[in-house]
Amino acid sequence: MKLNPYLAFDGQCREAFDFYQQTLNGQISFMQTIGESPMAASMPPEAHNRIMHVTLQIGDQVLQGADAPPGQFTRPAGFCVALHFDDAAEGQRVFDALAQNGVVQMPFQETFWAKGFGMVIDQFGTPWIVNAGQTVGG
Repeated sequence: MKLNPYLAFDGQCREAFDFYQQTLNGQISFMQTIGESPMAASMPPEAHNRIMHVTLQIGDQVLQGADAPPGQFTRPAGFCVALHFDDAAEGQRVFDALAQNGVVQMPFQETFWAKGFGMVIDQFGTPWIVNAGQTVGG
């Protein structure tokens, strides 16, 4: 079994995944709009530029997402995407990038379990936990 986050957006999926690709040093391996899919005929023209599905490959991990159909988006709640880094400097770099135009819930700082830990909601509304240089726990 594999488990990976699947993020929902309200028209900003392409922009978000271009940003995640750069920030997380990944590679978009698949991206298709609603207009490029077999669903195009059944969707209103204003939905055709929305992303139906995207896959971002980050090493051996995958982050996926899509734009919700018009009028069906709900804000994310009750979860966050956790990132774990061996190197605290790399954790800090990623945290700082995610924090640009976002909302920092807990600044990236040393804790009793890690050399660096922080919580942020990025500019696209995705909540993240960045954990680096863990000293205890998992």
